[in-house]
Amino acid sequence: MPAKSATEPFITPELRATAFYFSIYMAGAAFNVYGGIWFADKGLSSEQIGIINAVPVLVTLLLNIVVGRVADKASDWRQVIVLGCGLGALIPIALFYVHDFWGILIIWTLALLPINVIGPVVDAATMRMTRRRGTQYGSIRAWGTVGYMVTLFAVGWVISQFGGGIFLPMFVGLSILRGLVAFGLPRFRAGEGELKPPVTGATHLGAVMKPFFLLPLVGFSMVYATHIVLNAFQALLWMEQGLSADLIAPLLALAAFAEAAIMFLFGRIARRFSARSLILLSAATAVFRWICMGFQPGLEFLIPLQLLHAFTFALGFMGCVNFIANWTSDEIAAEAQGFFQMLQQAMSVIALIAFGWLTGLMGAQAYFIAAAFAFVGAVLIWLSITMQGPKRPAEARLG
Repeated sequence: MPAKSATEPFITPELRATAFYFSIYMAGAAFNVYGGIWFADKGLSSEQIGIINAVPVLVTLLLNIVVGRVADKASDWRQVIVLGCGLGALIPIALFYVHDFWGILIIWTLALLPINVIGPVVDAATMRMTRRRGTQYGSIRAWGTVGYMVTLFAVGWVISQFGGGIFLPMFVGLSILRGLVAFGLPRFRAGEGELKPPVTGATHLGAVMKPFFLLPLVGFSMVYATHIVLNAFQALLWMEQGLSADLIAPLLALAAFAEAAIMFLFGRIARRFSARSLILLSAATAVFRWICMGFQPGLEFLIPLQLLHAFTFALGFMGCVNFIANWTSDEIAAEAQGFFQMLQQAMSVIALIAFGWLTGLMGAQAYFIAAAFAFVGAVLIWLSITMQGPKRPAEARLG
C-alpha cells in the first residue's frame, strides 16, 4: 500500500472498505457452523435443506446482472451496497416467527437475496478503487475472511456453552451489524479533483462474450458450486461422523485462515503467474480435496484437507476477479462481476439440489460426485488457456 500523503485522512477509503469486509461474512459464518443443524432441528429433511439453500441462489441468478447494471449507472457503487445491506439487516428478524418449511423458505430467500446481489458489486467496486489508488484488493478482501474466521470460533464456543437456541439471535444480530457498518463505506469512484483512470477494456458485456473469456469463469463456477455444497452440508455430515460443534467450528476456521493467507499474498503470486493458470490449479486441487472427503477421513486428515481451501477457493476466486478486471472497463465493472456471480449461482443451484438428494442417498460419498463436477470445470479452464494465452500487458501479469 503506498505511503499516505499529508492530506490523506487517517481513516482511508481502504480502511473503511476493510471494516466493511470484516463484517460482511459474519452472519454467513454463523450459518455455516450451525445453520444446517438448525434447519434439521426444525424438522426439515436433507432434500428440503437443499431446496432452502438453492432457492435464494436461483433467485439471485435472475437478478445479478440487472443489479450490477443499475450499480454501474449510479453515481457511485456505494449506494446499491448500502441499500442491500439495510434490507439484509431487517428481513432476517422475521425468522423468529416462521417454523414450517414454506415459511422458512420464503423468509430465508428474502433475507439472503439483498446480500447475494450486492456481493459482486462490492468486489467490483473495491477492485476498481484499489487499482485507481495503487493499493491491493486482496489485502482488503482478506479481512472479510478474517472476520468470518473470528466469527466461526466465537459462534462455535457460544453454541457449545449456551446450546443451539442462541443461533438465530446471533445470526440476526450479525446481519444488523453488517448493515450498520455499510454506512461507513467510502466513495469508490474517483471524486471531483481526482484523476480518473483511462477507459481500458470492454465497455459493454457483449464485447468479451468469447470462449476464451467465458470458459474459465464457467469452469471455476463449477468448482465454486462444490464449495457451496460444503457450506450447506458439511457441519451436518461431520456431526453424523461424530464430530462435536466445538471441533466443527475450528475446522471451518482453519479453511478460512488458509483462504485469508492466500488473499494477503495474492499480489506477489499474481506477478509471477497468469490468472488462468491459478484458476486451473484451484480446480485441480478441488478434485483431489473432494475425492479425499468422500472417504470420510479422520481429524488428522481433515486438517490438511481444510488447509487446501486456500487453493480450491481463494486462489481461483482471486484469479477470476483479476481476470475480469483486466478485460473490462469501469463502465461495466459491477455488471461483469455480476455475470460471473450469475454463473456461480447457476452451478450452485444444480449442485445444491443434486447434493441434497445424493447426501440422503450416499452420505459423505456424494463428494465423489462433487469431485467429478470440479474435474469438468478444470477441463474448461484448460481449454481456455489452449485457445488464447495472455496477450494484453495487464493480463500478462494477472490474466
